Order: sequence, then C-alpha cells, then structure tokens
Amino acid sequence: MGSTRRTGRTRSRATSVAACAAALAALTAVPAQALEPERPVPHWELKDTGTPETRFRGLAAVSRTTAWVAGTGGTVLRTTDAGATWRNVSPPGAGELQFRDVEAFDARRAVVLAIGEGEASRVYRTDDGGATWTESFRNTDPKAFYDCLAFFDHRHGLAMSDPVDGRFRILSTGDGGRTWKVLPDEGMPAAQEGEAGFAASGQCLVTSGPKDVWLATGGAARARVLHSADRGLTWTAADSPLPAGDPARGVFALAFHDRARGLAVGGDYRPDQPSPRAAARTSDGGRTWRPAATPPPAYRSGVTWLPHSRTAALAVGPTGTDLTTDAGRTWRTVDTGSYDTVDCTPDHGCWAAGEKGRVARLEH
Repeated sequence: MGSTRRTGRTRSRATSVAACAAALAALTAVPAQALEPERPVPHWELKDTGTPETRFRGLAAVSRTTAWVAGTGGTVLRTTDAGATWRNVSPPGAGELQFRDVEAFDARRAVVLAIGEGEASRVYRTDDGGATWTESFRNTDPKAFYDCLAFFDHRHGLAMSDPVDGRFRILSTGDGGRTWKVLPDEGMPAAQEGEAGFAASGQCLVTSGPKDVWLATGGAARARVLHSADRGLTWTAADSPLPAGDPARGVFALAFHDRARGLAVGGDYRPDQPSPRAAARTSDGGRTWRPAATPPPAYRSGVTWLPHSRTAALAVGPTGTDLTTDAGRTWRTVDTGSYDTVDCTPDHGCWAAGEKGRVARLEH
C-alpha cells in the first residue's frame, strides 16, 4: 500500500534491491579506481522539482514512478513519471503553512499535515490527485502542536501532537482522513519535562500491520519510543540510547520491518554539535533498544527498510545517506548529499527529499 511509511515489508526473497544494497556496501569497501568503469552503480539521482526555495520534509513514495512530497510554503508536488516532471498540487490558500508529512494511498488519494501551534496544525485530503483539497481537521487547542501522520490501511490512521496537559495527544481517523477525533489520553504515559516529537521527516509516528504504532520523542532527559498495539488507545514507553538531555536531541525517525524489528535514528540536529549513538535497533517491538555498534557519523532525520530485505535499510540526514546491511548493527555512509526523509516501495522504488527542492530516486 502506498499510504504508510514503508515499515511492514516481511518478504525476504532475493531481489534487485537486495543486490542494490550489497552493491552500495561494496562501494564503500573498495577504491574508486578498482571499480569497473561500465558497471552500473546504485546512486541517488536528483530530480528537478523546479522549487529551489522549498524544503521537503514530507514524502510518500507510492511506486517507482509515483511519489508525493510536501514542504514549506504550503507546497505539495506529485510525480507520476518517475520524477521527470512534477505537478504543483498545493492546496489553495496554504502558502503560510508548513507541511511536514504526507501519506498517499495512490496517485490520486493523499493526506497532508501542516504543523504549528494552534490553528497552524491542519490536515487536508485529496481524492483527485491534488486538483481539489478538503480541510478535514484544524486544531483549535493553542497548547497542541501536531508533528506526524501514519496510516495502518486505507481507512485507519493517527496523527500525534506534542504533549497537552502532560500527555501526548493522538488524533484518530477511521475513514481515510476525512474526519478526525481526539482519542482519550488515559492510556498514554505521562510525558517528561520538555518532551516532544520532531516534525523533521514525517517519521516520528509509524505503523506496522493492522494495529501496531510507535511514537518517537526527544527534548527531555531521555529519548523514548512509545508503542501502542491497539491503534493508539493504550501505550507503553521505552528508553532509547540515542542522545538526549537537550531540546535539540532525541529520536527523530523510526522504521519497523514488522511488529518486532525496528530502527531508530536521530541525534542532535544542530550542525555544530556531534551526534554519537545516532542509531539504535530493536527486535522485540520496541520494548528494548540497543545502540548500533557502528552508528551513522552524524545526525539522521529519516530511515526506511529496503524492500524485501530483512537486513538492509537507509538512513538520511543533512550530511549524507547511510546504509546498513545487518539490520542496524553497523552503518556506513554511501552518499554525502543533503536529505531529510526517505521512503521505499515494494516495487523497488526508493525516494529521498530535503532542502532546496531536492528530491531524488535511487537508480540502479
């Protein structure tokens, strides 16, 4: 399905994407001159969006040919020809909004989230490829600040806000984002002082399967991952080993291969600050997290599993892209371009997006 972050890929057959991961890993292990000159090498290929002033932190990859991106200035773009051309499908009158997440079901149906305090947090839905949009939610609580969206299927989804009255707030939809309701917070653990989510990549809230969802936090004494197995009604919290103790540090993105195996990336987003321990992994659904033995060298804001692989994943950030081929135990840098978010599809399409209108597709 094209709607959710690609977190639930359980097939493990050998594919071209697995071969791609191996080739990427091999690139970092041999001198450039040792490579065969004509050998095709997997790499990010930039696609001209014509929007150099826009930063795209929202990305929904539908297939190798279709993707949606959402960003600053209320901008939403869509491609259906593998990035050769992009159509500006921004909602009318949204120029002052900051879109940070987009979830697309296909080339015609998508939901986008605008972030910010009070009424700046809004949700829009389109059923005609962005020709028209319906505003389906506008936050009226000045204490709420929505960060991320995630869908379980074409109908059921959640949105999360920073804590309101000491607990993270969860919105729920059962009709594909056409209507929303605030869930009761009795099942939500108390937030730490200063704890919040990071609206950095649309991946602070992710799902796997019909009911499991995880929420990433930072800004407090401990960077945590919260998990719900009942679509957001009740939650448990687990500490992560990622950097914490500062408003700029924490878990920025999550990706789950299935309901047990997951990855977390983050760090300190300030460019002049180091980010040791910028990645962690879990094999028990997020109850416990282990730091990567060799983490990415810097802050990372987005992460995704490569399709049909149990062990390969990509992480991205402003200083580069890192690859793991051992399920998050070790990471190595394979590209130095700046990206904020990354997403892959079952038909071997991987996309990345970020600052200065940058959108790229992984080419083989």
